[in-house]
Amino acid sequence: MKLFICYPKCSTCAKARDYLNSNNIDFEERDIKLNRPTKEELSDWVNKSGIAINKFFNTSGLVYRSNNIKDKLKTLSFDEKLELLASDGMLVKRPILVDGNQVLVGYKADEWKTKMHK
Repeated sequence: MKLFICYPKCSTCAKARDYLNSNNIDFEERDIKLNRPTKEELSDWVNKSGIAINKFFNTSGLVYRSNNIKDKLKTLSFDEKLELLASDGMLVKRPILVDGNQVLVGYKADEWKTKMHK
């Protein structure tokens, strides 16, 4: 079963959930704020996703902007970035869909359609 990590109040997450439901895709939903990803999970997802760790940050979020994370990322190690992401679910880009060895970050309808229906 796929793991759908989201923030229920997020409109993009709602669109992704609608996509999953309308395509009869079974998933387990997890609220990123109440049950934030662990450092180990994030490390695994970054590796499986094939994208840079910086793309896992929710750059439009209030926590990211108010704490000037953009500048801090320039000097942090990979491990320190994982620690930072694991410290607050609202720093993590969402939704995240984990399906075995495939991890999708953010919702882009075309990408999800292509990757989910191989």
